[in-house]
Amino acid sequence: MEKRLGQSLVLDFRTGGAGLIGVREVVKAAPDGYTLVFGPTNNFVIDQHLHKALGYDPLQALVPVTVVADTPYLLVISAATPATNYAELEAYARANRGKLNYASPGPATVPHLSGFMLSEAMGAEMTHVAFRGNSPAIVALLAGDVQMIVHSYGSIAPLFGARKLRALAVAASERLKVMPDVPTTAEAGIPEGVLLSNWWALAAPRGTDAENVNRLAREVRATLAEPEVQKRYVEQGWIAGGAAPAEVAERFRKEAAAWKVIVERTGVKVE
Repeated sequence: MEKRLGQSLVLDFRTGGAGLIGVREVVKAAPDGYTLVFGPTNNFVIDQHLHKALGYDPLQALVPVTVVADTPYLLVISAATPATNYAELEAYARANRGKLNYASPGPATVPHLSGFMLSEAMGAEMTHVAFRGNSPAIVALLAGDVQMIVHSYGSIAPLFGARKLRALAVAASERLKVMPDVPTTAEAGIPEGVLLSNWWALAAPRGTDAENVNRLAREVRATLAEPEVQKRYVEQGWIAGGAAPAEVAERFRKEAAAWKVIVERTGVKVE
């Protein structure tokens, strides 16, 4: 994209609040097309239902550029957990109702809410354990402190190869090319809308000129079409995005409404 735009792209990582800190900076930024936010699902369609004092509505304060990647989540368990498929995990979880734990990289993230829905679907009454990021959550899973996590493929791929972790299902319409033996949620028998997935999107402050937004979307789409980028996406278990801004805005509206229902069901609130 730097080559296409003739501009340097500076990545300014703002940690905290599962992305909220960075989003707030962009919401306050000048709508000149030079300051953007790159964040996951929760920053655009979930946070407004969780935080009483958020101070803004992402659907109103931000203009979607495009979804850069869909990152299908996997239902992952430790190799020590006695289950090789979802049915066996469900039976084990019910037999040990209230005794098992599931991890997440933080409260009110997609893995947290999805883990809650999975536990509810299995009748497991699992305990949620929130960590500060994915790495300590995976360490806890490997140590046996938790039995389950909802996670994407890329960063933990070597652990599947080493047979330290086991993936039971993927939240996608088709199996991942990098994990052809792992069934989709439908194939595994997981109820629809229980194992939820994540995506990463690019957005600009409200008021950014539409011509700039559309150009950025076109450049992302062209970059995603590069053979080397496509190769990397397949290796990481990602699905390339690139939809037009208007299409993404409509997707955000629909998903925000769906997540509102899920948040209300879980009863999760973040102060």
